[in-house]
Formats: sequence, C-alpha cells, structure tokens
Amino acid sequence: MKAMVIAGAASGVGKTTVAAAVMGALTQRGYKVQPFKVGPDYIDPSYHSAICGFPCRNLDSWLLTPEVIRELFHRAMVGKDIAVIEGVMGLYDGANGDDEAGSTAQLAKQLGLPVVLVVDASKSSRSVGAVALGFKVFDPELHLAGVILNGIGGALHLDLALPSLHQAGVTYLGYLPGRADFTLPERHLGLVPTAESEVATAYYQRLAQQAASTLDLERLLAVASEVLVPELDTTAASVFPATPVAPQAAIAVALDQAFHFYYPDSLDLLTAWGAELIPFSPLADTALPSHISGVYIGGGFPEMFAKTLSDNAGMRASIRAAAEGGLPIYAECGGLMYLGQRLEDLEGNDYAMAGVLPVRSVIKDGRLHLGYRIVRASQDTCLLAAGDTVRGHEFHFSSLQSGAEPLAAAYEVIDPPGQREGFVFRNVLASYIHVHMGSKASLAPRVVATCARRSA
Repeated sequence: MKAMVIAGAASGVGKTTVAAAVMGALTQRGYKVQPFKVGPDYIDPSYHSAICGFPCRNLDSWLLTPEVIRELFHRAMVGKDIAVIEGVMGLYDGANGDDEAGSTAQLAKQLGLPVVLVVDASKSSRSVGAVALGFKVFDPELHLAGVILNGIGGALHLDLALPSLHQAGVTYLGYLPGRADFTLPERHLGLVPTAESEVATAYYQRLAQQAASTLDLERLLAVASEVLVPELDTTAASVFPATPVAPQAAIAVALDQAFHFYYPDSLDLLTAWGAELIPFSPLADTALPSHISGVYIGGGFPEMFAKTLSDNAGMRASIRAAAEGGLPIYAECGGLMYLGQRLEDLEGNDYAMAGVLPVRSVIKDGRLHLGYRIVRASQDTCLLAAGDTVRGHEFHFSSLQSGAEPLAAAYEVIDPPGQREGFVFRNVLASYIHVHMGSKASLAPRVVATCARRSA
C-alpha cells in the first residue's frame, strides 16, 4: 500500500493546491489515486474528487474512533494504487491547544503514514529550514518525510532557500512557483465548491504539469511506500453491516448547487443499512420524489441561491406538506436554514423559505460559528434516542432569529456547555450540527429504520 499525508505549516500555505497538484500528476501517470481530507471539510474534497475521479473521503480523528478511521481507510483503498491525504490547518493544529486531538499529526500517526510538509516560502528564504526543523523535532513520533516549498519566485529564491533544508536535515521534495493562476476562488466560508463553479479541466492540467516539472514525484512515490498502516481487524465491531441490508426505505437526498455538503461515507452507510437514496433538487424540481419514506437535506450555500429557492414555490410547499404530514426529515445547517420561514442573504435581501420552522436566517454581518461540538439528544429523533450523545461540527456565518412559536430543542450542547441547539417538529430534526454517520454505530441504522417504519 502507498499513502502520504500532505500537511501545512499553517492554514493558507497552499496545501490544497499542492495536494491537488500531486493527485493530478499521479493520476496522469495512470495511478488510481484515492483522495482523503483530514477534518470536517466539504469544499476542498470536491476539488480532489474532480481530479482523481473517486469520491474524496473525510478522516477525522476527533469525530471518529481510530477503529472506524482504519475501517473507512481500508474500505476506500480497495482497488486503488495510492492514497493522498490532505491535512487540515497546520500540521499540529486540532480541536484544542492542549493536545493533538483532531489534528493532521494525530491522524497520520494513527494510520502510520509519512507526512509531507508544505511550507509557504513566498516571503522567506533561509528561514524555511528553521520552520521545517521545528516541525520535525516537535513530535519525534511523527514521520516527517520531507518538505515541499510553495510560492517560490524563481531560481535565485530557490537557491537561497535550499541550503537551510539541508542544514535542518529535512528532505527536499520539490516546489511550486508563486502563480496567480494557481489560486483557487474563495469567499466567506473558504473555497467556492466545484458544484457551483466547475473549475476548468485546464486548471487541473496546469497543476499536474507543474508538479511533474518541479516536484520530485519519484521520491514522493518512495515516501508513500514508507507506510505502517495497521491491518484491519475483521473481528472488531464495524459501523457497516456484515452484508448490505436489502433496500427498505427510500430517502430523498437534496443534491444540487445549494445543497451538497455530505460525507460520502455517511451516504454509503445509509445505503449499506437499507436506504435507497434518491437525489432531488430544491432549486430545480417542483416537488419531492414520489413514494419516499424520508428526506435528508444536508448543508451547502442556500444564501447564494436564496431567490431561486424562494421562487420554487412548488418545492417549498411539497416539503412543508411532507413535514406537516409526519415524514421523517433530517436537515443540517443549510438544510435548517431552508426549512425556516425566511432567509436574508449577504446583501440584505429577504426571501421566503420552506416555512417548516418558525425561524429566520440572517447572513449579513454574521459572525463565524466554528468548531467541534458534543451534543445530547433532548428527545427521540430519527438520529438519536433521548439522552444519547454524538460528536459533530459547526461551521456557519448565519444566525437564527426565532419566531413567536418556540419549538422543542433537538440537543443540549455539552461541549462546549451552556446552550440548546436545533429543533424538533413532528418527525423533523433540524440543526446547525453536521454529523458523520460513522461517528456512532447506531446512527445510520436508526435513520433507515425510522424511515422504514414510515413506509411499512
């Protein structure tokens, strides 16, 4: 097995670009490259999926147990030649400042993978060696296999930087130049997802050609062979059933430019436990699919498509009728915003939404809500039994203004403590919390079973 982790010295150093360049170059060489992303990210993986032709899968050592991480990793690697895993934030950054929980470093050590560090050299030269050395000695248990320099301005710049890496005893694995046409489009929550603005094939080709020219691909392949991935314990408990369960519930999944934040493994788990997933578009379809027994509306950017969502009165009425009729509906973040009464976008324009929940979403001048969460279910829902806890993640600029009719809260937040979160209305569960179905073995089968009872 070949695998490598591409980590950054910090956020913004270009690790997504470098990871995409490596993936593209190896794919052009004929390798079947399985992309992964560390942490709870939906946007960067969309680029990696487009480059490699395989769904990019998330590996999060805070949301998932080491056993589940190994299971998901081994499962994704069947039939693949090499794994390229993009890290999150800086190599040692994680859920808190006290330990490595949730960090790229922790994930790399759990899977026994070599780490390639991306250092932004655009505003330094000899100092890159000091940066690399610090990362190398900070955790002796981590296998830091080498460094890629990003933002090199030319031959002289490279000549000034390289001796410091040799002095630090860190292997040099190549560079990418500082080029404006390598910069990916961004906005308020990071990169613009490929679902909205498909990046031209020419962009990926430029990256791959650059990687073939200035990255040491042969040495990177040798590094990727330095893996110590633990064998999968087939006797251990699995989040997947021993054999796939026959379809027993049809679940409509919102999937379009406005809603596309789903973990591929979550969808695979639902399917494995007996769900038939039926994609639909709240933007384009005039009603929910017929003969369904549940709805899943994931996150996304409804604020960027608020007018189109509002103009689609047929779909809004269909979802409202389904909710009032008791159909199980699970909505996360953007899905929660869509189920509200109204949404105010970035320009202050106000639009009608599905009208299921008595809340109004506001984006303008919003404050970023970001971080891991542990929540306890306040009552029985399609996802959890009352009193059960689950780990999740929150990432949004919008805030909610409650209406005159308060609803029962879905969760009590126990880490960090002190607030209630989400809403329950009949069989609707809506929350800002994103949940990975692999974070608790009961999640996917409970969702499917709840929907199956509806169709029985």
